[in-house]
Amino acid sequence: MARAVDSLPEEFRTKLENIDVVVEDWPTSGQLRKAGLRRSETLLGLYEGVPQTKRSRHYGLVPPDKITIFQKPIEAKCRYDAEITAEIQRVVQHEIAHHFGISDVRLEQIETDS
Repeated sequence: MARAVDSLPEEFRTKLENIDVVVEDWPTSGQLRKAGLRRSETLLGLYEGVPQTKRSRHYGLVPPDKITIFQKPIEAKCRYDAEITAEIQRVVQHEIAHHFGISDVRLEQIETDS
């Protein structure tokens, strides 16, 4: 996971502010609800916090934003170690995009255009 963050372009790495990236085995039911999913649906990663685009000058003294990567769903989706590594990188980048205020809809457009 550290490699996924380290592989980001420097312009993004240097702008990561007040954020923790953690790994958990599975999402909790509360995390699934936050993501708008049911228990039977898959969640690979989750951003929880205040996107940089929503922070005002009064933003401060708040707990760090949190990106959680869910290990077991990623492993279940992938067959090989190289696939797991690539998927972790994709998920970390996706969740960091939320930290910068990019919506799922916009991310889908970007991925489609690539």
